[in-house]
Amino acid sequence: MNTIVQPSAAEFALDTIWGRTLDADQRARINTDARMRLVKRGHMVCKSGNRVEYWKGVMSGLVKMSVVSPTGKTSTLTGLAAGAWFGEGPVLRSDTWDFDGVAMHDTQLSLIPRQTFEWLLRVSPAFNTYVISQLNERLAQFVSIIETERLETADTRVARCLAWLFNPVLYPSVGTHLTLSQQEIGYLSGVSRQRVNTALRKIAHAGLVRVDYGGIEVLDLQGLQQFRADA
Repeated sequence: MNTIVQPSAAEFALDTIWGRTLDADQRARINTDARMRLVKRGHMVCKSGNRVEYWKGVMSGLVKMSVVSPTGKTSTLTGLAAGAWFGEGPVLRSDTWDFDGVAMHDTQLSLIPRQTFEWLLRVSPAFNTYVISQLNERLAQFVSIIETERLETADTRVARCLAWLFNPVLYPSVGTHLTLSQQEIGYLSGVSRQRVNTALRKIAHAGLVRVDYGGIEVLDLQGLQQFRADA
């Protein structure tokens, strides 16, 4: 039986789009500084108000990004699938996290210390370009989320939520299949599980996804991004 060898935190980081642009000295620092952390399902990956110490990459698993109002009402912003790097916003603009991250599955993280992230910004133009691209893509995602919540039906919200989870820029390691329950899709899209079930039937009927036991396979990502259901 073949044994699958999991990459280290540094190996994972250096095999990313940004990692492959680094020179020998920069790669050496990543090898020295990168740390790995395993977060069990339901536990916090980051917490609003806590000090930002790392830029974080999702090696495997799934993270729910959300915010909580002073009255305790929770609003889910998005999910962070395999290959996602997050926290560049808080690292650049503040000392504390401004959202909560909760592991929806057991999640393995690659951690890049804040000081290392800031050093890469100073010494690597290619890394700067990557971070700008990442911020721009994330901005587009949040604009799309706001538009969909205010203007679109629940079916379209589910489709857009799924499409963003398979975005190749933000989540290059996710592939075409994601282990995800209908309840979890509901959490991420802000739609009830029953409504998710109806939406998935419509999206699958359109030939955009295949729904199997505990997972979603995307058949047509562009079609999923453009899907719009009638009210």
